[in-house]
Amino acid sequence: MVLKKIVKWARVRSPWILHLNTGGCNGCDIEVLAVLIPKWDVERFGVLLQGSPRHADVIVFTGPITNQTRDRMKRIYEQTPDPKFVVAVGACALSGGVFEEGYNVLGGADKAMPVSAYIPGCPPKPEAILDGIVKLVTALEQSE
Repeated sequence: MVLKKIVKWARVRSPWILHLNTGGCNGCDIEVLAVLIPKWDVERFGVLLQGSPRHADVIVFTGPITNQTRDRMKRIYEQTPDPKFVVAVGACALSGGVFEEGYNVLGGADKAMPVSAYIPGCPPKPEAILDGIVKLVTALEQSE
């Protein structure tokens, strides 16, 4: 019981994120990376960008799910340790966006993995991305 409380405290105080792009227009990617610069300074909340799914708590997902990327996304999701959370950023990650009518586009991130938070926009502003991540962390803190 005490160990679970310590792990929850650590995950809430310092969520590590993995940024994944499946081939959108890169507008959302630029905004996600803008959140990491000193102007918005997401690190003050303990958020740290990771390069490996094995070290991440939150997957920040941009771009549509295509036939080619679906299996890779599932594999990356499975490599992330539990409890894990997915944040879909931008119109493409929510529904497929402007690529929705493409023959190889399946839709948004929820076609490959369960999504914990949606941040709409094309592209969403850094303030919206920061707000979405803070609300996810707040919800984690209040759960159980």
